[in-house]
Amino acid sequence: MYNPLEIAANIFSVGCRDWDIRDFHGYSTYEGTTYNAYLIKDEKNVLIDTVKDEFADELLENIGKIMDPSEIDIVISNHTEMDHSGSIPKILHRIGEDTPLYCSKMGHKNLKSHFNRDYNYKVVQSGDELSIGKRTFSFLETKMLHWPDSMFSYLKEDAILFSSDAFGQHIASDAVYDDEIGDEVMSHAKKYYANILLAYSGRVQKLLQTVTDAGLKFNMICPDHGIIWRDDPSAIISAYDKWSRQEPSKKVVVIFDTMWKSTAKMAKAVAKGVEDENVSVRLMNTRKWHRSDIMTEVMDAGGIAVGSPTLNNGIFPVVADVLTYIKGLRPENKVAAAFGSYGWSGEAVKILNRELEQMKLDIIDEGLNVQYVPDKNNLEKCIDLGRKLGKKVTEIC
Repeated sequence: MYNPLEIAANIFSVGCRDWDIRDFHGYSTYEGTTYNAYLIKDEKNVLIDTVKDEFADELLENIGKIMDPSEIDIVISNHTEMDHSGSIPKILHRIGEDTPLYCSKMGHKNLKSHFNRDYNYKVVQSGDELSIGKRTFSFLETKMLHWPDSMFSYLKEDAILFSSDAFGQHIASDAVYDDEIGDEVMSHAKKYYANILLAYSGRVQKLLQTVTDAGLKFNMICPDHGIIWRDDPSAIISAYDKWSRQEPSKKVVVIFDTMWKSTAKMAKAVAKGVEDENVSVRLMNTRKWHRSDIMTEVMDAGGIAVGSPTLNNGIFPVVADVLTYIKGLRPENKVAAAFGSYGWSGEAVKILNRELEQMKLDIIDEGLNVQYVPDKNNLEKCIDLGRKLGKKVTEIC
């Protein structure tokens, strides 16, 4: 149970913790997550977002500790993904199905598709405002951050931003605020950005510019997942600015899988070569590391090396899984190289190069293809490939 908490005068966090979830659309949520919802008491009482369908009763119980849910006058849906909208039918059934439901134009379309109900939709767009008494909401559409319907709700008098899926983290914790959880929150926020928002980095840059141009101030940022930023909201704004620029760092991620340890030996030799150039390296076996953790390291790396043995004239299944996942998130500003071992056909390196080309990465070498077990000479070539990667990364960083 997540006890409701007054985060500002007459503003409450009433959402739910999900301690047990371990996978979120292919993203490893090894510490669970939260589905945050917020209740504002004023002349008009407002609920911002809801929770997954199975947590609806818990949300209603949390609201009930503050007011009778029937006293809610307005519901705002910042984002219609089902972890935030799934309990809307149960909430509206409890508080009244004619309750105004504020959402973006695409949110209206999505909610009608989700629930096939003609609720009392109130469609808003950027710049629209909603007075609820002593307070006023201003809305800002944030299309494709990370769904077409996404929007922010900004409480002007309090300078509080309800940011939907932006600035969040997948973590369930006893902590509610950034200053309570400490430095570890930024690693969770980085993983969240790398795996959910990286593909939309150009839009993030435009959004940050819009916020700057409007001169908006933030006393608090309240996302739909994870902790609330109250101590230093500028820290996560600055982090998003950095991550969305996709500026490479002096780091190479060596991603590989292996059948009989030959490709693993090659991977270690490539990593040694990278280190010889005073560039940091992460060696990540695709069956030991989750794809979302690999992606987090890839996000700010200056280079990647990918290795796979040839299996059935193709690459290893888990390597293919990871590359497909990375490709969809569209990382930029990286150099890359491929390597692998084979028994008799040897297609893996060719396939890996094709995948790296489709990612629009700068391939710096034709790749290394070794039959069976790499000998000393082969391993020296792998070290040289790593050095080549390390030098190139140093040039671009």
